[in-house]
Amino acid sequence: MENEQELLYRFSMFEKQIGELQQQIEAVERAIVDLSSLNFGLDDLVGSKGKEIFAPFGKGIFVKAKLVSEELNVDVGNGNLVKKSIPETKELLSEQIKKLQQVKEELETNLNELGEEVTGMMNNLQERQSEENNHKHKHSKNCKCKDGEKCNCGDECECEEN
Repeated sequence: MENEQELLYRFSMFEKQIGELQQQIEAVERAIVDLSSLNFGLDDLVGSKGKEIFAPFGKGIFVKAKLVSEELNVDVGNGNLVKKSIPETKELLSEQIKKLQQVKEELETNLNELGEEVTGMMNNLQERQSEENNHKHKHSKNCKCKDGEKCNCGDECECEEN
């Protein structure tokens, strides 16, 4: 039987893991929202060749620019830029969103499994405490305690459970 300190340690580890999973799920959800927003924003570029737009220059800084092409330079990883059309870019974003949704589902599954494990531990703990409270002792003839009560007579338990 685990002692109280071990149980507290295990519960704190579960709590930490659950917190980390929740943070990861939130980060994935934010990425999905950002990519979805970007995907919808690409629709505004269709047919905008020659028009002025505000292009992001840095965090919260925009520059007025003239759209000379509907061709996009897309970062495909490690700083590698590839020219893509708007529909190709939208397809790429859709694939990334699907992958992120799969990751989110896996994280949620892991979170649910951890929750079930914690619930199981709690149920086992409650069952053990209930069994300990219902433990019946055999006492000497001099003991005046009633069965099922916590005994303070100092007699050693003679039952088979101890």
